[in-house]
Amino acid sequence: MTSLEQAPATGLTLEQFVHALPKVELHCHLFGTVRKQTFIDLCQAAGNPIARDEIEAFYTRGEKPVGVLRVLRALDAQLIRTPQDLYRITYEYLQDVRAHGVLYAEFFWNPTGTVRVSGIAYDRAQDAIVAAIRDAGRDFDVIGRLVPSIDREASPDEALAMVQWMCDHRLPEVIGIGMDYRENDRPPELFEQAYRCAREAGFRLTAHAGEFGMPWNNVETAIDRLHVDRVDHGYTIVDNPALLQRCIERDMIFTVVPTNSYYLRTLAPERWALDHPIRQMVAAGLRVHPNTDDPTLHLVTPTAAWLMMLQFGLDVDALRHCMLNGLDAAWIDDDLRGRWRREWSAQFDALRLRLRG
Repeated sequence: MTSLEQAPATGLTLEQFVHALPKVELHCHLFGTVRKQTFIDLCQAAGNPIARDEIEAFYTRGEKPVGVLRVLRALDAQLIRTPQDLYRITYEYLQDVRAHGVLYAEFFWNPTGTVRVSGIAYDRAQDAIVAAIRDAGRDFDVIGRLVPSIDREASPDEALAMVQWMCDHRLPEVIGIGMDYRENDRPPELFEQAYRCAREAGFRLTAHAGEFGMPWNNVETAIDRLHVDRVDHGYTIVDNPALLQRCIERDMIFTVVPTNSYYLRTLAPERWALDHPIRQMVAAGLRVHPNTDDPTLHLVTPTAAWLMMLQFGLDVDALRHCMLNGLDAAWIDDDLRGRWRREWSAQFDALRLRLRG
């Protein structure tokens, strides 16, 4: 049953409308999707290396939220021990997003930590994640695609090793590379060779840039030297109007995260939605697409992330552009993109007619 069929026949609330919209998710980290109970189960299986009160803190989203990088590192270092752990996390993530109208999801996984820290060989880890993608596709009618992501806190040689693993164990569900973790003092150009090798091997490219308040130069480098297809975050582009305009002219799409911890920590609550760079990006005409990033740790769903975009100056009808931006940025074939653009636009219009008020 589709989200359209599940929605009430008339009088949709705004939340019901957004929930029912067909969506893609393009910016989400597998380890940031772990359900709280799954985290507890993994912890118990590992001998409880993390105290329960610390786990509770991981899943508490206060006014000044704890950064999620510590949680992601803990999973690699202490909890992920078998391919089945990766299978479970992937399957549950795809089940969860499908419940919010997501029909297609590209998600990040950092193989370097899995191989070097968790001690699971790349091919065994990838096979488990892809098996979950296939099973979730069968069980929930959702398409999942894996995007191995460079750990920028590791060395450029480790990034090259990751790309080589991808080439040696290639599967159709593994479609591109990303780059994440802390951007401070780890500019994109450090990993230019890995990106070149991935591009030559036929993989698609994206990268986190301009996150954590890092300078707009990183966004420019990701575009001009890494040759990314899209940009993850990219908020500091608003500090360079010329670069911003160039990205608008190029139709570059930015996968943004309304719940980004940096701005929740650094902007006053009463000014958050007014001063957030997403508002400036939208107002300038940059193409953006909302995503959850680390949904269980951010206490957010795809529905909630899309609703938050309305706080940045979008109206209800502008969500159609978000929907189509996601389709244009997704690494899918043009036939599917064209069919979904037609079908999803018709669904948007049908749901819009049901919206209360």
